[in-house]
Amino acid sequence: MDMTTVGFLYPGHSAEDDYPRIEVLLDSDIRLPLVHTDIGEDAHRVDALIRMGEDERLATGVEELRLAGAESVVWACTSGSFVYGWDGAREQTRALAGAAGLPASSTSFAFAHAVGELGAERVAIAATYPEDVTGHFTAFLKAAGIEVVADRASGIITAAEVGTWGRDQVLELARAGDHPDAEVVLLPDTALHTAAYLPELEQLLGKPVLTANQVTVWEGLRLAERKAWAPRLGTLFASRER
Repeated sequence: MDMTTVGFLYPGHSAEDDYPRIEVLLDSDIRLPLVHTDIGEDAHRVDALIRMGEDERLATGVEELRLAGAESVVWACTSGSFVYGWDGAREQTRALAGAAGLPASSTSFAFAHAVGELGAERVAIAATYPEDVTGHFTAFLKAAGIEVVADRASGIITAAEVGTWGRDQVLELARAGDHPDAEVVLLPDTALHTAAYLPELEQLLGKPVLTANQVTVWEGLRLAERKAWAPRLGTLFASRER
């Protein structure tokens, strides 16, 4: 099988080491090169997030990914896509695809597609964000036809702070955000380290868990039409055929 390369545009520096970790866990001929975008102001505030996701900022990183052989590109940022709303986020990925000359998506759409892949309809959100930003993600998922039965906001303002969270905080976030009616629990921040904890998260909650960096990689592979199987990356990767 030929090597598959999926490129990512990642805002700033926080949990980008999840990507090489996922590459190792996939244990195959899949490469996940990542380019850092200019984050501007590090703030989970709607105005700052809209500036962070501007077309020009994203377009500056695509040439490097193209040179790395990327077959698809994903804007690895949830809040910097869903704050635009469903239609605005669609325009954002369309502009990114045009700039890259490649199939493109973002972490927000990755969540919507991954929930569909699992055949789920009801989800709970365990977010690091402030309440108003979390509300934008809830609205985005509802636009995708997904029922949000609970959305817990943690009120963390900066990605830098989220990036310092360790295993215990991640597990507690998921536990606190779970809801009995939720078929799947979503942890939507790409600044949060989750790749190492996916089996534990699912064991703790007894249901599938979708996390931002996990679904971002899955989405990029989906766009590249490459199926990958890696049970240590959770139900999403365990349910796909080779």
